[in-house]
Amino acid sequence: MTILLLEDDELLGECARLGLVQRGFLVVWVADIRSARAALQENTCECVLLDLGLPDGDGMDFLRQLRKSGNDIPVIIITARYALEERIRGLEYGADDYVAKPYSLDELAARIRAVVRRREGRASNLLDLGVQLDPTKGTASRDGEPVELSAIEFRLLRYFMEHAGKIQSREKLLQAICGDDTELVTSNLLDVHIHHLRKKIGSERIKTVRG
Repeated sequence: MTILLLEDDELLGECARLGLVQRGFLVVWVADIRSARAALQENTCECVLLDLGLPDGDGMDFLRQLRKSGNDIPVIIITARYALEERIRGLEYGADDYVAKPYSLDELAARIRAVVRRREGRASNLLDLGVQLDPTKGTASRDGEPVELSAIEFRLLRYFMEHAGKIQSREKLLQAICGDDTELVTSNLLDVHIHHLRKKIGSERIKTVRG
């Protein structure tokens, strides 16, 4: 799952990015509203983590404009503003959740999964398309039997299952498993990982569309 993190504090942003990556997320981290708008156009993000005090504007205005444009991506406000009025205003502007700083990364990860799950109309985190995958536990199974996956295979399978039925480009798949560090996995190695994944879950489950 790819998260857009909009946080201008360098230390907090880096800690949040590292913590969420360790918990299985891919994170696109930007420090201002202008970069956030560009990131949403360039990346397939499932959730936005939004700080309010930003160098080029107020996060509330960004949220309101996002909703006015028809973008319904889940948004979790993360801020040190504790006033009840601020929390109410954020929710009324279209935020899905509100987390006050300092926060627990485990709780934040759970809240991200919860808002995305609700938006997708799912009752649990478990993904089941003949193969069962539990992103929370990091486990996969097929016909009741555990399937041992490498970290990259797990990310690939999760991405395929979260976007079932949709054609994905090589670029999107590379970003899904490596984030911005796509040089870590070359296009040829991507083919190798998909080959191994097919052997483990059934070759018919992943189809290649040429061109």
